[in-house]
Amino acid sequence: MNKKEILSSLDMLQNENLDVRAVTLGINLMDCVSHEIGRFRENIQNKISGVAKNLVSVCDAVGEKYGIPIVNKRISISPIAVVGAPFSPEQLVEVAKTLNETAKMVGIDFIGGFSALVEKGIAKGDQALIEAIPEALTQTERICASVNVASTRAGINMDAVMLMSKTIKKAAALTSDKDGLACAKLCVFSNIPQDSPFMAGAYLGIGEPEAVINVGVSGPGVVKNAIDRAVSENPDLDLGQISEIIKRTASKVTRVGELIGREVADILKIRFGVVDLSLAPTPHVGDSVGEIFQSLGLTSIGVPGTTAALALLNDAVKKGGSFASSHVGGLSGAFIPVSEDLNIAEAAANGFLTIEKLEAMTCVCSVGLDMIAIPGDTSEGTLAGMIADEMAIGVINKKTTATRLIPVPGKKAGDYAHFGGLLGHATIMPVNNCNADNSFVKHGGVIPAPIQSLIN
Repeated sequence: MNKKEILSSLDMLQNENLDVRAVTLGINLMDCVSHEIGRFRENIQNKISGVAKNLVSVCDAVGEKYGIPIVNKRISISPIAVVGAPFSPEQLVEVAKTLNETAKMVGIDFIGGFSALVEKGIAKGDQALIEAIPEALTQTERICASVNVASTRAGINMDAVMLMSKTIKKAAALTSDKDGLACAKLCVFSNIPQDSPFMAGAYLGIGEPEAVINVGVSGPGVVKNAIDRAVSENPDLDLGQISEIIKRTASKVTRVGELIGREVADILKIRFGVVDLSLAPTPHVGDSVGEIFQSLGLTSIGVPGTTAALALLNDAVKKGGSFASSHVGGLSGAFIPVSEDLNIAEAAANGFLTIEKLEAMTCVCSVGLDMIAIPGDTSEGTLAGMIADEMAIGVINKKTTATRLIPVPGKKAGDYAHFGGLLGHATIMPVNNCNADNSFVKHGGVIPAPIQSLIN
């Protein structure tokens, strides 16, 4: 960095909510496998606490050294459906409790990896894990779950889609006193990335190292302010020029993230993995992806032109990150989680943003229908149809998509749901429930992989 870039980065930190959103330590648990549940729980606790014992203190020290906040310290692990395959759903709930206690022990925010990969079929361990998810997420605070039900190579496992619909409804019912909070920790994926540092979808893929540091940076406020400054100085900027400004801004943000990630990895003597440069918002003013759309000239996110604006934003962020680092991974683009972004939540409450528009937007963004509160009486068939539609977008477009849908028990469209902390709050969005039975989804089986899968 030259002097001007350093000063610019300092201004981002001090005035524009730039931070390192997450440092996530991936830990391989394959060597913890045992057929004896007590030994297995002891093995995973010893492995995680041993590898992660200094994670929080090192992150705090590196953040203080550079004056860069590291907001979340997290762990991702090998998918529990694989390493815990011999066990019953009830035993896997106990495994989740062990993971939760270990997370508290080492002081991290979340553990991701209570996960299964079932895009082509459901094995015994996968079935047990999925059945365990509602109780596991209800009885723990720091466990996140994800299930990959589709991929471009395999197609869409519709049996798994229907099973996940039932799982979501049960998880919501078990946390009805908290507006279905368990569902906020559960993602259903197509083309799940193996190296994402962001929850709730983080897990350590089978092809990943023994241990690895992945970093998630974020800077929606930085991008918004960069656009505002440029347009203020030159109102005649065209969209190509604005794209270039976003790209350069994303490049600076990526450099900050890689600097922090590499230093944390060096101190811990753990391999550095990737920088995920996704624009991840929070429920705080000035840290919103939704506000970027207003800076681009739209009245609100959700109005006509939104999908095109998101395509511009997502592309520019990816180009900027790729220029700054050879180790960009995870999702890397723009998140649009409704409850976690104050501006997006307000757009949904005011009727500017609908679920149908969000689905269209996911064709060009990094994720999918994310952190959306829906009526508690949404049927399993309707919920499965929503998941299947989102999976189809990911499969056909060879990209990651996901759903984090929260049917809020006892509440209807227009009511208010509160999840707390970074999960935020939202007005419950209406859902087209006219095909509640959804016999299409109930046919089951696998929707075959598209022609795009034939790439050998």
